[in-house]
Amino acid sequence: MLGPVILAASRSDKMRRFVSAAPGTKQVVARFIAGETVDEVVPIVQDLADKGLELTLDVVGEDITTREQSYAARDAYLELIGRLKELELGERAEMSVKLSMFGQSLEGGHELALANVRPVVEAAAAIGTTVTLDAEDHTTLDSMFAIHEELRKDFPQTGCVIQAYLYRTEDDARRLAAAGSRVRIVKGAYKEPAEVAIQDKAEIDKAYVRILKILMDGEGYPMIGSHDPRLISIGQELARRAGRKLDEYEFQMLYGIRSEEHIRLAAEGHRMRVYTAYGTDWYGYFMRRLAEKPANLLFFARSILTKG
Repeated sequence: MLGPVILAASRSDKMRRFVSAAPGTKQVVARFIAGETVDEVVPIVQDLADKGLELTLDVVGEDITTREQSYAARDAYLELIGRLKELELGERAEMSVKLSMFGQSLEGGHELALANVRPVVEAAAAIGTTVTLDAEDHTTLDSMFAIHEELRKDFPQTGCVIQAYLYRTEDDARRLAAAGSRVRIVKGAYKEPAEVAIQDKAEIDKAYVRILKILMDGEGYPMIGSHDPRLISIGQELARRAGRKLDEYEFQMLYGIRSEEHIRLAAEGHRMRVYTAYGTDWYGYFMRRLAEKPANLLFFARSILTKG
């Protein structure tokens, strides 16, 4: 039951200050956040690529309040794309973006987010890669899917994310699978009310499998976002039943979590993509990682006690 409490804390400025000041925070954050700057993350990108892994890069910081911050987010991604171009890593690393970071929640936010993300998608395409639109809380999804549809008119490789715990997602999956788009499925990491989201973990797992089967049987490119060994095994079996080759779907896991499994799957010939976040505004992302798995919270608590 700690998950919902932690997710609520992720929106608290008081908790943000406490966690940021805690003596063990830096050590734990480094487990999940690859660095604060492009210069810090580039060697990690190169190292993971050299190990046969692919990446999706996320500049963290969705809690913005001004248009100027949304422009800065756009420019941060353009800077990243420029560095990937210099290193000729475009084919190994895509980008994940949260539209809230591009101004979606501000006045006129839908149009602002679309205007900000379009040059990022265009620049990514120019170096041989693409962008995936991350899913956020349920109130933002209609806007996200509309922007996804608009971007795909010119950049059909643009991906999006769906969340298994939402009741709407099976319908979304059927629509997206038929469209032939790139779709990442995750369980969901936001605090959602019972009216819109499944609350029981076992039922979320069942929904995940149902939705993944829809994607595997469809025309799109499924991206299996999970660290759960059972769901990974089920994903492999569903792909086999659907007659998919190893390059017709992929696994995605977070940087810093089950790293040995990343290497194992890649060694077996699977496409394995590591979701790698970096940046200075790490708090919201970090708290969702703690909420997802009690072991992460215990690791953080031990670090605080050790350093305190």
